[in-house]
Amino acid sequence: MLYHVDFQYEYPASMSQKDFFSIWARETEAAFGAKKAGVVIDIWKCVGTRRVMAVANVDSLDTLDQILLDLPIMKEHGQHVQIDVTPLRRLEDFATDLKKRA
Repeated sequence: MLYHVDFQYEYPASMSQKDFFSIWARETEAAFGAKKAGVVIDIWKCVGTRRVMAVANVDSLDTLDQILLDLPIMKEHGQHVQIDVTPLRRLEDFATDLKKRA
């Protein structure tokens, strides 16, 4: 199943930007590994924000939840990460359904 995963990252005033970027760099390497493995279809960083969006392909929400909890940024900085997940339906499948309903 495909899921849109939207990450919003924050960091406390007590943390330097350099320390935050070190964590984010480790997270980026994990994301590249997930993309290479086919779990992440593609991933984008939103310009001018601490926001990343990805499309993930996993078997279940349980699997996705386990993957998200094991991410470096969640282990090191999870209290400052907001993740929103939206299940996706291929437009082609929806179009076929529409034709049956029309």
